Amino acid sequence: MKRSAADTEASAGKITRRGLFLGGLQVSFAALLVGRMRFMQVDQADEYRTLAEENRIKFQLIPPARGLVHDRNGVLLAGNEQNYRIVMVREDAGDPEAVLDRLRRVVWIEDEDIKRALDEMRRRSPFVPVTVADRIDWKDVAEVAVNAPALPGVTPEVGLSRIYPRADDFAHILGYVGPVSDYDLSKLEDPDPLLQIPRFQIGKSGIEAKLELDLRGSAGTRRVEVNAVGREMRELGREEGRAGDNIQITIDAELQAYVQARLAGESAAAVVMDTVTGDILAIGSAPTFDPNKFVRGISSADYKALLDDKYRPLAAKPAQGTYPPGSTFKMVTALAALEDGVIRPGETVRCTGKVEVHSRNFHCWKRSGHGSVDLVKSLRESCDVYYYEIAQRVGIEKISAMARRLGLGKRHDVPLSAVAQGLMPTKAWKREARGADWVVGDSLNAGIGQGFVLASPLQLAVMTARLSTGKVISPRLVRSVNGVEAPVRDDGPLDLDPDNLALIRKGMFEVVNARRGTAGRSKVVADGLRMAGKTGTSQVRNITKAERARGVTRNEDLPWERRDHALFVGYAPHDNPRYAVSVVVEHGGGGSTAAAPIARDVMLQAVYGGQPPLDAYPSSQRGTIRSRQRDIKEMLDMPPADRARAAEGRA
Repeated sequence: MKRSAADTEASAGKITRRGLFLGGLQVSFAALLVGRMRFMQVDQADEYRTLAEENRIKFQLIPPARGLVHDRNGVLLAGNEQNYRIVMVREDAGDPEAVLDRLRRVVWIEDEDIKRALDEMRRRSPFVPVTVADRIDWKDVAEVAVNAPALPGVTPEVGLSRIYPRADDFAHILGYVGPVSDYDLSKLEDPDPLLQIPRFQIGKSGIEAKLELDLRGSAGTRRVEVNAVGREMRELGREEGRAGDNIQITIDAELQAYVQARLAGESAAAVVMDTVTGDILAIGSAPTFDPNKFVRGISSADYKALLDDKYRPLAAKPAQGTYPPGSTFKMVTALAALEDGVIRPGETVRCTGKVEVHSRNFHCWKRSGHGSVDLVKSLRESCDVYYYEIAQRVGIEKISAMARRLGLGKRHDVPLSAVAQGLMPTKAWKREARGADWVVGDSLNAGIGQGFVLASPLQLAVMTARLSTGKVISPRLVRSVNGVEAPVRDDGPLDLDPDNLALIRKGMFEVVNARRGTAGRSKVVADGLRMAGKTGTSQVRNITKAERARGVTRNEDLPWERRDHALFVGYAPHDNPRYAVSVVVEHGGGGSTAAAPIARDVMLQAVYGGQPPLDAYPSSQRGTIRSRQRDIKEMLDMPPADRARAAEGRA
């Protein structure tokens, strides 16, 4: 059918409109593409350039240098040394086992290290580097670098590792560092990315652990260009991190070395404090160990030997160990009674060798008794019956309160591992801890530093410093951080009657200097340097009635672990106190024979700032002292490893 002209014209108009519409859509789409291309190529050029570079650029963390530790005179105690190692990234290696097999043809690696590396790769993310070999030499580094194309994912690195130049002398103070473990990471809610760096070292004990955040520093970054197989081509830039803070501690390295040498052969602890500042000048624990072995990876045999040693070389005895203080606690009981007014300064107690309470006998160390005893004589001759009597009068609550006032039963704020609180018991404590009521016999035992009473050598040194000065002396172990002096705590006076303190000091002076003093053989005869102190012997076993009847077995006739602990606390000069000392010799027998001589030698070493002259000692002892000084000097001149063996020989 033939279309009319009008229909033809209408159809043409529709086609024209559709063409215009489609053409407009095409033009709009083209304009949109052009605009988008301009936006991506011009406005976002930098962003896409960065994304492209990230396909060939790796960002790596740079571990910071760990802060150094020095003694009070600037002697280096903990430093860093270069350490070459080989690391592997699992995702870059492809087949880790095959690559490790090829690596072993280049450098020798123990089977144990290969197994450990593979286990660690399975546990960690595929992009985290894992250390395959540590502490390798430069020749091995060069071999790995030359064979890099055949070892994908393997990189030789140079880093820093901790080193302790003074080794054994500071093991219990500084502690040691070690690689981050899964256990370490599990304790942190938001771990520092640094801790993912292979074999990154963190503090495990001692100052290294307690001041970890100060010593660690913060990471830097580096950008390196890599080729298609992941081999590093060149470094494009780096931003250095912040090194850890440098720490200066209050310890005198030379005095510390002397204390360790003097304690050699014993299971013992000693603390020396400055009674003006509270600075801890030495804090020795024997036997000791070499912390460098832990940094490098201690062998199973060496670690087992440390664990099995009955003298417990891993224990930090001065702050961590607690012991019945024995008669070194008698000043606490006496002060509590004097301050409470239940005993007068000149009042006497009759000692017949024992006292009976509720059909139970409490014995004095002197079987025949001391006769009529006042406070000064009770300290000088260490009469137990005197303290049984006044402990009943004053009661345990006031004795414990005085002990805490003098620094016992308190965890002191020093950056050491497992600082002990000790124990100053009360009636409430016994009900809660033991489910029993306090009885009179408990007070008698506590009055002579036995029973439930426990104190650390550090606490005993603090107690002695406070008794000698009448001030609330607090121990300080960190002297400065990055050169900024740490504050010296000044908590003012003890607020005790000066006359009562003077009476206690008089008794302590006579302990060392009077004819019948229990530490008379450990006196100092140099003018102006006389020492005051108190001996202590704490029982570690019960003595039966049968044994008392036939005669108490001498310590030297008992197995070592059943002998009494020996203690001594002292200060000097007695009329102008500058140093306080505490010594505990585990199972040493008597405080007068085992602990007091050590305390005197240590005290004189502190007072003179080095080896004291022989005329500081009684003339009858100078031959013995000369031999001892010679032996100790020989030990101090030895390398650390030889010194440790010499100490074992004296045990």
